[in-house]
Amino acid sequence: MSSRLVGVGVGPGDPELVTVKGVNALRAADVVVVPVMDTGERGRAEATVLHYVPEEKVVRVVFALNERSDRGRREAAWDAAGERVAQLLGRHGSVAFATIGDPNVYSTFTYLAQTVGELVPGVVVETVPGITAMQDLAARSGAVLTEGTEPLTLVPVTAGSAVLKDALAGPGTVVAYKFGRQAAEVAEALRETGRIGDAVWGAALGLPEQSIRPAADLGAEPLPYLSTLIAPARRDGGRGGKL
Repeated sequence: MSSRLVGVGVGPGDPELVTVKGVNALRAADVVVVPVMDTGERGRAEATVLHYVPEEKVVRVVFALNERSDRGRREAAWDAAGERVAQLLGRHGSVAFATIGDPNVYSTFTYLAQTVGELVPGVVVETVPGITAMQDLAARSGAVLTEGTEPLTLVPVTAGSAVLKDALAGPGTVVAYKFGRQAAEVAEALRETGRIGDAVWGAALGLPEQSIRPAADLGAEPLPYLSTLIAPARRDGGRGGKL
C-alpha cells in the first residue's frame, strides 16, 4: 500500500473550529507532524492538535517560518523538513501534517508536499480543509465577506502595500493577511482609498489574547504578524443591491 501524507487544516487557533473530518484525520494518522520555528516555541497548530491527540503522537519539525530574506536558509529548512517527514513515512503508513487555517491557502504544507513527493515516489498526498482566519474574523466581528456578485480579494501584505492599494481601489471586499508589521502602511492605504470606515482587524482569534478592533484605531505601532484585516465592499444599494 502507498504511504499517505495528509495536510490537515486546524483553523486559526480556536480548537473548537477544527472540523470533525480534521479531528478524524489527526486521530487516524500514525503520527502528526507540527511545524515549529527554530526558536522551539509551541505554535498555534501544535497547541490546537494537542486538544485531540496525545503528545507522544506529535512530532515537531523545524521550519524557517519567519525567514524571508535568506532564500538559501529557508530552502535548506524546507529540505530538512521534507527529509524528516520522508523518514517518518518510511516507518509509518500515514502521516498527518497540521497547519493553521487551510492547507491550500498560504500554507507551509504546499512546499512540504512538493519536497516529500520527490523523496517518496508514489506517496499519496491529500488535504483536509480548515476554517480560515478571514472566516473566523468575519464571524466574530459581524463583517460580511461577500454579497451577491461582489468579488473577494485576498492579499498577503508581505507582498507589499502597493498590492493592497491596488486591491482596495477595486470593487468588492478585500482581506489582508500577515499585515501586522506594516500596520501603519495598511492604515494609510485604507484612508487613501476611502475604505477605513467599515474595515476591521483581528489577531489571536479564539485565544485568550484575542484582539478585534476597528481599522480606524490602527496606529504606527506594529501588530502581531498573523493579523487579519477585512475591508468590506461598499454597499449602498440596500438589501440585495448586489444581486
